[in-house]
Amino acid sequence: MAKSNLYGRDLITTQEWSKEEIIQTLELAEEMQKKRFSPEFSNVLNNRSFFMFFYNPSVRTRQSFEVAATELGGHGLFLEPKTMRLKTATSAGETVEDAANVMARYACGLGIRILEDKIADYGEGDALIREYAKYSEIPIVSMAHDKFHPCQGLADAMGYRKHLGKDLKGKTILHAWGHGALGRSHCSVQESMLICSRLGMNVRVAHPKGYSLDPEVVKWTKKNCSDNGMEFAVTNDVEEGYEGAEIVYSRNWMSEKAYHGGEFHKAEEVEKALKFTDWICDEKKMKLTNNGFFSHPMPVDRGHEVTDEVASGKRSIIIDIAENRLHVQKAVMALTMAG
Repeated sequence: MAKSNLYGRDLITTQEWSKEEIIQTLELAEEMQKKRFSPEFSNVLNNRSFFMFFYNPSVRTRQSFEVAATELGGHGLFLEPKTMRLKTATSAGETVEDAANVMARYACGLGIRILEDKIADYGEGDALIREYAKYSEIPIVSMAHDKFHPCQGLADAMGYRKHLGKDLKGKTILHAWGHGALGRSHCSVQESMLICSRLGMNVRVAHPKGYSLDPEVVKWTKKNCSDNGMEFAVTNDVEEGYEGAEIVYSRNWMSEKAYHGGEFHKAEEVEKALKFTDWICDEKKMKLTNNGFFSHPMPVDRGHEVTDEVASGKRSIIIDIAENRLHVQKAVMALTMAG
């Protein structure tokens, strides 16, 4: 491949990439899916290593990034911060500056995954990733952090382009809060709001009072929609947002008071969320949509966020989207890391 205009770029949120760069990535991912084992792409990262820094565990993220690196001819290396002597707020060790500079001499890129229970307040994960980006000479890729999940957003968009057509302008997506037992971060839903609004969709958000999302992300989404002549709406009504939607994205996320006293209070979040039993995506609500598809970044909290009937139904595209993680990550790695 020729060196791309994205070579050397970080991916912390798709909001920081142009719409043209997003489309370029999606188109390459779609081509890579069609030619999955083609020699055209099998040596893109020949003999290069991609470091994967996991503060939090995963299912799809580790698997998809390791497979992506392998299929591009490279190697994905799993790293756990707890096994390294890194400086923290409570312990001595190597600084981010030193660690980032050294890792940049070894690898062609660095992915970081840091979610809600590994930070003391909202925004700290984003700040850590940006500190690595400040000192590193190789691309930094968010593998999900407290604010954003760009690779999931790209996988979502790839799925919507497959099922709704490549021009998403004028289509409507609902991000519906779901009651659940996981106390989840905002990252996936916020990234979905941003990328869908960039691609010309109408964006809706439905949640109970007390579960507002990041005001800055809401502001960006509203502007993205306005720039495209589309609508952005927020409702506290459990059914209102479903009406006429082409995509329903039902996902639990933490409340506005999830952090206090310097820690994330997961047990409190779960106890509070489980009281909102009406906030589940079911067939009754899906019938209000425009023959809508059900979307979710997984893992799905079945019986809380969504019923089995919907999650395993004919209009569920969750497995397609999970597969897309592999293809969009291959595209991101090829465009940002291949010389």
